[in-house]
Amino acid sequence: MTKSIATAILLLTTMSGAEAQQPAPTMAGVAVAAPVPFGPGEKLSYRITFGWLGKRGNASTEVVGVEDVRGNPSYHLSFRMKGGALGFGLDDHQESWLDVNELYSHRFKQDLNQTTYERLRTLDFYPAERVWRRVESIDSGALATDKPLDDVSFLYWARTLPLEVGKTYEFTRYYKETGNPVILKVLRRQTIEVPAGTFNTIVVQPVIRTSGLFSDGGRAEVYFTDDDRRLIVLLKTKMSIGTLQLQLEQYTPGAELAEGGR
Repeated sequence: MTKSIATAILLLTTMSGAEAQQPAPTMAGVAVAAPVPFGPGEKLSYRITFGWLGKRGNASTEVVGVEDVRGNPSYHLSFRMKGGALGFGLDDHQESWLDVNELYSHRFKQDLNQTTYERLRTLDFYPAERVWRRVESIDSGALATDKPLDDVSFLYWARTLPLEVGKTYEFTRYYKETGNPVILKVLRRQTIEVPAGTFNTIVVQPVIRTSGLFSDGGRAEVYFTDDDRRLIVLLKTKMSIGTLQLQLEQYTPGAELAEGGR
């Protein structure tokens, strides 16, 4: 396993459960929030298993809140993962700030701590200039699009898609040109059982132009709930040590932004 495990596992974020009554959060400057199936306070927790090795770690994804990034109201998204198998370990935290109105990323932060690899970097995206700039050092590069998405925000944005069985979707929204296009093949409907319960799902095969869990050889499958929430309840992919699975264990629903941000 390599650093790609932290990036690739990110086609996961969401699930079902009893809806909690929460006040709708507000923020000055939110003109019209784009319709999305998630909101501040949403959190999903997963167990990580590796074939016959059983449970080998935990992961969680969360909408921390709505924050201002250079005058832009943005969902603060967080993804954490900790675990390992056969001498490999990781303790990773990745974050993204997704524009509330237009659903593109303003900032992407990675704090990756793995057996053979470490990375700490924060990238600020400037779509009008088509450039990203690193916060920790003097470093910059070209954005592939004026509506960039990173590893975390792409997964949340994918939950807004129709996902019709039999169709293939192709996108060039990844912030780095080398990651495009991202392809989603919608394979079938299937009822599955995970620790959090039994769900009707739509099964999607993601293919990304990088090595790792979502490369074509891994034949990864992501199971979205077959409803308006598009919660990811299961991810499976083949690896040299067996089949890797992320199974939803617990879900906390988020609050919907008040209309017009008020």
